[in-house]
Amino acid sequence: MPKTILVTGSAGFIGFHVSKALLDRGDIVIGVDNFNDYYDTKLKNDRNAILEKHENYKLYRADIKEKNIIEQIFQHEQIDIICHLAAQAGTRYSIEHPGEYVQSNIEGTVNIFEAARKYDVKDIIFASSSSVYGNNPVPWSEKQDVNKPINPYGMTKRSTELLAYTYHHLYGIKMTMLRYFTVYGPWGRPDMAYFKFADKIIKEEPIDLNNYGKMKRDFTYIDDVVAGTLSAIDNPKEYEVYNIGNHKSEELGYFVELIEKNLGKKAQKNLVPAPAGEFLENFADIEKAKKDLQFEPKTSLEEGIKKFIEWYREYYKIS
Repeated sequence: MPKTILVTGSAGFIGFHVSKALLDRGDIVIGVDNFNDYYDTKLKNDRNAILEKHENYKLYRADIKEKNIIEQIFQHEQIDIICHLAAQAGTRYSIEHPGEYVQSNIEGTVNIFEAARKYDVKDIIFASSSSVYGNNPVPWSEKQDVNKPINPYGMTKRSTELLAYTYHHLYGIKMTMLRYFTVYGPWGRPDMAYFKFADKIIKEEPIDLNNYGKMKRDFTYIDDVVAGTLSAIDNPKEYEVYNIGNHKSEELGYFVELIEKNLGKKAQKNLVPAPAGEFLENFADIEKAKKDLQFEPKTSLEEGIKKFIEWYREYYKIS
């Protein structure tokens, strides 16, 4: 039977793709998004326009920080499951604006959890982040201590994991936390490195390679992230944390080469020091997600970058 799923951040990058997958399979999606201007709102509105084509989609233009509005949504809708993806994103921005992250990511999450408690919604799946691991040795495993985040964004995500345990313990709400690793792909976020690199290469502007280019990331394609998220929605756990990554740490230099190859243009590169609060490598141990969620990433970086650049050219009308 179709379920009614509340997706917060439904006009965001991951939220849009998850919402579309749920709608395509016949579920009812109640979207919540504030369409903030952290990046181009046209992109958010264009994503949402695709979702609006589905009869089983309903949008509330609302901010999760507004407790009374969130409660009104729960009053009007019969929600089976919450997929909480709304958050103020961006590690570097969080260093300059920590208060915004506390308000959106912690206080906003409390509002969602409180509404779930009050209106008896017992299943919550929500987005955590690989940023909670800080400077832990790789590969990063759910068994590692994650109480030393190195930027405010990671701190807020760890805080929501702890909040989740408290709400699970006190009220019996099932909580599944997904630690996403460097998600990329079509309809992505313009503040992410791959998107900025493509923009600057097209405009023939130099790109900055942090830590003099000696960085590695576990780039995870959006379709794989969606598959892992839907599996978590379909298999709610009492209280669990899962890494959702590609289980392959890639050199930044190779990443740029793939963007250059698909754009047919060379980048002008500035080799610069690593900024504060930035980890030099992330790498997901995904054995737990494989076992419990049958999570198996399928998209190589080569294929994923090709798909992103194809979308990028079409969306921005670049020949």
